[in-house]
Amino acid sequence: MVPTSRLHLVSFSLLIGCVSLGWACNKPEVTPPTDTPVAPADTSADDEVSFANPGGMWMPGQLATGGHAQTLESLGLEYDPAALTQPTEFPLGAIVSLGGCSASFVSPDGLIITNHHCVIGALARNSSKDENLIEDGFLANTRDQERWAGPNQRVYVTSSFTDVTDQVLAGLEKIEDPEARWDEMQKRRRELAKTCEAAKTDVTCHVASYFEGAQFFQIEQLALRDIRLVHAPDAGIGVFGGEIDNWRWPRHTGDYSFYRAYVGPDGKPADHAPDNVPYKPKHFLKVATEDLDEGDFVMVAGYPGRTSRLKTAAEVEDATTWAYPHRIARYEQYLAALEAAVGDDPTLAIKANPRVRGLSNGLTNAKGMLDGLGKGGLAETRKQQEAELQLWIDGDAQRKAAYGAVLAELAALDEGAKATRETDASFAELQRTSTLLARAQMILSAAKQREQGEGPSAEDLAEAKIDLEEQQNSYAREIDRAVVQMNLTRAAALPAEQRPAALKLFVNAEVLDAATIAAAADKLYAKTKLEDPKHVLKLYETAKLAQLQRSKDPFMVLAIALAPMIEASDKLQAERAGQLAVLRPRYIAALREFAASNGQILAPDANSTLRITYGTVRGYSSGGTDHTPFTTVSEMIAKHTGEEPFDLPERARTAIEAGKFGPYVDPELGELPIDFLADLDITGGNSGSPTLNARGELIGLVFDGNYESMASDWVFMPAITRSIHVDIRSVLWVMDAVDGADHLLTEMGVTPSL
Repeated sequence: MVPTSRLHLVSFSLLIGCVSLGWACNKPEVTPPTDTPVAPADTSADDEVSFANPGGMWMPGQLATGGHAQTLESLGLEYDPAALTQPTEFPLGAIVSLGGCSASFVSPDGLIITNHHCVIGALARNSSKDENLIEDGFLANTRDQERWAGPNQRVYVTSSFTDVTDQVLAGLEKIEDPEARWDEMQKRRRELAKTCEAAKTDVTCHVASYFEGAQFFQIEQLALRDIRLVHAPDAGIGVFGGEIDNWRWPRHTGDYSFYRAYVGPDGKPADHAPDNVPYKPKHFLKVATEDLDEGDFVMVAGYPGRTSRLKTAAEVEDATTWAYPHRIARYEQYLAALEAAVGDDPTLAIKANPRVRGLSNGLTNAKGMLDGLGKGGLAETRKQQEAELQLWIDGDAQRKAAYGAVLAELAALDEGAKATRETDASFAELQRTSTLLARAQMILSAAKQREQGEGPSAEDLAEAKIDLEEQQNSYAREIDRAVVQMNLTRAAALPAEQRPAALKLFVNAEVLDAATIAAAADKLYAKTKLEDPKHVLKLYETAKLAQLQRSKDPFMVLAIALAPMIEASDKLQAERAGQLAVLRPRYIAALREFAASNGQILAPDANSTLRITYGTVRGYSSGGTDHTPFTTVSEMIAKHTGEEPFDLPERARTAIEAGKFGPYVDPELGELPIDFLADLDITGGNSGSPTLNARGELIGLVFDGNYESMASDWVFMPAITRSIHVDIRSVLWVMDAVDGADHLLTEMGVTPSL
């Protein structure tokens, strides 16, 4: 593993030998898997013991507590750790969200770096069978050549966090009806956001839930709306290894791309327009000039999506025995349906590509999660931990009065949901099965609003027009119909008593064989007019409810028939959410107090808001194999077969064979590094997050994790949980020696040399 001499390290004494939250302590020399990340203990900068990241995706404000500042200083951070508590200061002010991926500004002219797989939508939007940017890559040699990523692409720059927990939760426990309680909570969140936006110009506000609904923060963000594609490498670099290498180490992928953010001539966010100018960020990252080595401090800041480390034992067991197996089966069937629908048609392949990549990644992830949860025995471990928590609660009258039977109440609620989960899941699939059904539901909703004297606003109409135009770029009847047929087949395969009642609205037949289902799917598309965006927009703008009720369009008939079923389902879900709204905060309060009694601080689950994780460049051992933390270009060329997904473009091979590596060679490795490992705590949504060194300089981009630790969404395992990063040196080399992106290098402050 990592030589001690390379580490500027500190001891996490509270974590060595204990499962997180202070449960199940063992011998101090043993470091078993960590369940829920806790903050490091206060440490002295003079301590030089082996550092082991305990996990934790920390909120900026949390870095002022729990010994983080001392730890960061001990690890060699070269600026004031207090800066990491301020989202508008360096370096966090340079970190942005793409609404599903993370990214960062890397020039004063709004240049943004992120992962290649994060710009697939923009590549697909600008591709055709004659110009396939997904496969061939793209480089704008001038700013006039940059391609619009589309009206739905946003870049969000976070400006503030405000704790609004009291405004959201105060008095909710007095509302006895769970549905009314949930509605009131959501109403308060909406009103807070609306008030925030009304008081600010060009600011988007939302109220995010933390700690399972125990804490709420109002988050303000600048939303930039004109985003353009600048550069993406050839797929032979950007997705080298494809699904074969996905979630695997060693890895040799050049997973990077560039956007640029534009604003109006007045410097304010604006819709896409020819006279817009590059956005001038307050902060941007500089590219690291020093070498990166094993054991060096690294940090990632970004917008991780969702983790489940604060879930109960019952929820862990449900995930292992039902949720992940269910998801795996659906993804496999979905991918097979898309493959059959696309066939050899290049246009359909481009339209389906973003969906196929997302599903393929999700399938591998789900398999890894299930494998990891099973091997780790997390369900049983969590049961033992909850038993210890209950003993601690029962050991004090005040605690018992506050938390009492909260664990039992949560378990009972979970048990109730199990009874209908197959039916509920199938109904959810059916109600969102088709783009055309979604259009019919949108039209129906507008007509109902109109019936009440409201109706869509001019802003709603403009937004609908844009959405429909964008949707049409990826819509194809062949693909849409294939998904409908797949979901109908899945519903029909359930035991009769578990089939959702909605299935009869799609297939009104006693015998649910393949031919009957196929005929029912065909019938839906035979006479529909909802494939025409102009027709859809006209109905959305003018249709009355009575008019729609007379419609013969198959998807409109279906939407009207489904509406009361969806309303009833939504009501049940709101009731359950309302029950959880008072149970979850009690459960989290118990966890936090229990952790505090052991001198620890809980990290909240990821929720797509700005987070920080830090650690070191580090390999790992698995299955008797020691994995070193760097891969190299010689390994990459050895993997080249000339066939996807190991098909390096010729110009890259030529540069490699010529040994043209310039200043990008690693002194210790003696060649060009491609990817590296670190012990950072990441999840989906972190893709594209910048990896920073102790100076806050850009040393890479995180894009994946290792298969052995895929269950880290549920349990962080310090010994094997690793993040995979593309080394910035390999990015610069591709731009310099392969793609000729000299102007972008210069803009980033890098002198082209090859």
